[in-house]
Amino acid sequence: MKKFGLVILILLIIGWFGFQTYQNDVKNNLKLYWFIPDGTRAEPGLFNIYKWANEGKLPNIKKLMTMGSYGFSKPTFPSHTPVNFATLLTGSLPEVHGIDDGPMHTIGQPLDKITVPGFRSTSRKVPAIWKTLEDAGMKVAILSVPGSTPPEINKGVVLRGRWGGWGADFFALNFETKGDLVQRIKQGLAAKLFYAGAPLTQYIDAQPAQGWEKPPKSYSPANEVTMVGWGTPVYAYIYDSTNDHKTNYDRVAFSKDKKTIFADITPGNWTSWEPITLKWKSGNSTINVNSDVKAAVIKIDNSGFYRIRLFYNNLNQYIAFPPESADIMTKAAGPMVDFVDNFPFQLGYYPEDKKIFMDEAAMSFDWHTKAIGALVDQFHPNVVIHDIYTPNQMLTSQYLMPYFDPKSLLYKTASAAQKKEASDEVFDMYRKLDNMIGEIIKHAGSNTYIVFSSDHGNIPLNRYVNLNNFFAQKGWLKFTIDPKTGEPIVDWAHSTVIYLKMAHVYINPNGLAGNYERASGPAYEQLRQQVIDALLSLQDENGVKPVVDITKWEDVGKELNLDPNRAGDLVIANYPGYGWSEDMSNDLNIFVSPEIDGGYKQAVDPNVPGMWTPFMIAGPGIKKNNFIGDTPITHIQQYPTIMKALGEKIPSFVQGKPLLSIFK
Repeated sequence: MKKFGLVILILLIIGWFGFQTYQNDVKNNLKLYWFIPDGTRAEPGLFNIYKWANEGKLPNIKKLMTMGSYGFSKPTFPSHTPVNFATLLTGSLPEVHGIDDGPMHTIGQPLDKITVPGFRSTSRKVPAIWKTLEDAGMKVAILSVPGSTPPEINKGVVLRGRWGGWGADFFALNFETKGDLVQRIKQGLAAKLFYAGAPLTQYIDAQPAQGWEKPPKSYSPANEVTMVGWGTPVYAYIYDSTNDHKTNYDRVAFSKDKKTIFADITPGNWTSWEPITLKWKSGNSTINVNSDVKAAVIKIDNSGFYRIRLFYNNLNQYIAFPPESADIMTKAAGPMVDFVDNFPFQLGYYPEDKKIFMDEAAMSFDWHTKAIGALVDQFHPNVVIHDIYTPNQMLTSQYLMPYFDPKSLLYKTASAAQKKEASDEVFDMYRKLDNMIGEIIKHAGSNTYIVFSSDHGNIPLNRYVNLNNFFAQKGWLKFTIDPKTGEPIVDWAHSTVIYLKMAHVYINPNGLAGNYERASGPAYEQLRQQVIDALLSLQDENGVKPVVDITKWEDVGKELNLDPNRAGDLVIANYPGYGWSEDMSNDLNIFVSPEIDGGYKQAVDPNVPGMWTPFMIAGPGIKKNNFIGDTPITHIQQYPTIMKALGEKIPSFVQGKPLLSIFK
């Protein structure tokens, strides 16, 4: 019996050590961490991050430079997010992966609907790298990556793939005084997600407060707002805490039931997170979703005007795979603040918006930085692919690029203080990215390949070109404007030409109503040529022509590497500084200055250096401290280079070639 007990003890000891070894192997089995922050510009000139690193401003990027090879990479036209994430993640061009744009329209479907969403995984015609690596036996974790939902993997972790139309995705909402509707009309379609989705700003007049149990003392008649976001109300009690015999609304108390106040704050501040149950409509049913909310008071004034923001936890069990991974990450990193603001911007209409915008950006960076260790420690993946959208939001906002890049028109008239503030904010943003890279290095073992890249850069936006107003002037487009919302109502039956995001013009001399069909014949060719001639002759008051290239649909494959079946009748590229807009207005103005945007990237020639991105790779067999050079590689080269480093077979659909020069 003693021998038997001794054997059991030895086996238990061996088993314990074996288990510990297994656990250590699991914890150190990370092979690839591909960090792809959206919209991160890097080029040899103004945004030379490697120069900044050598100057000591970005110590972790400097460390990654020492560990591996680095240079620049240029995107694929039309140079924006869905196209270039698909390109990076498949190593192929749109002619193969099929993502020509974000909102895509297809033959046989009405033009007033988005029939192929570019951010959805099912819109891609070939699998992304995560599916290929999973099939090769690896466990993949995907965090906030466009095109990753609905999930294509079966064993790993997918946390909130952006804008894939999958799961209960709760966006932040603004609530503002309706008043005379001037601001609502001014926003028009820009009050909705991607100009066509859920409302992002709601206009509601405050009412006299009533039914509150034990409200704060108010020295002026208190007002209240019922803010219904995602099916659940949050009540705001707007009051005057100053006993000075004047109307000075200065505080807002928040409650979910008018009985218990969970926060009481002044303008410019945020509440803490508060648990909340939201409602998500799925088909004919409604799902209750446990979530969290935090509020910011952007602005209140003595006239009773208010502007309040509700930010909801971006992660829940219905937008995560497997569902339980959402709770695991929330416990490890807190409620998710995925990125700042929305698309289109909602935090850019009042001076007070900037404070909230910058706060939200900082919260986003904080969460994603904590998420790096949490993701690795909680799920033990072989591969992590991780995006954060905040860099794009910051560089395209009105706050940074116009006062940092000398090619901006605003830069020429900006004060020294404005330029310094923007410079400080740009460098602070890159330092936050640098901190994230530091966390990645910290959690990566010696066998891990660390890759740092991005989908596209950003350049200053100086003028919007309202092409649809131009087409209306020519008599090709008919529309009216809703007097209550400022939204355009297109008369599709009597319209023959329209511009739709991001680079497409649709033409049919018989009208654009009903299911769209590619026209042909003499009338079509005559109208299409008239449109081409008109676009090429278009110029602003300074004589600048915004259209630099026009490609017919039948030529987009060979000239732009696009999928012709998902392209408009014409695909147009813009002169740097000029951006296409779908906006329509009664005044039919064509050239307008942007009010809430300061940077952009859509439909810009990828050879423009401001569109370039970083490419860094470190790991076993990669040359150390190796600068690839000022000439950029192309995005399609990154995927096969990573696959070669991992020793995996490169799929036949991949069009790029590995960068053999970076291997030892």
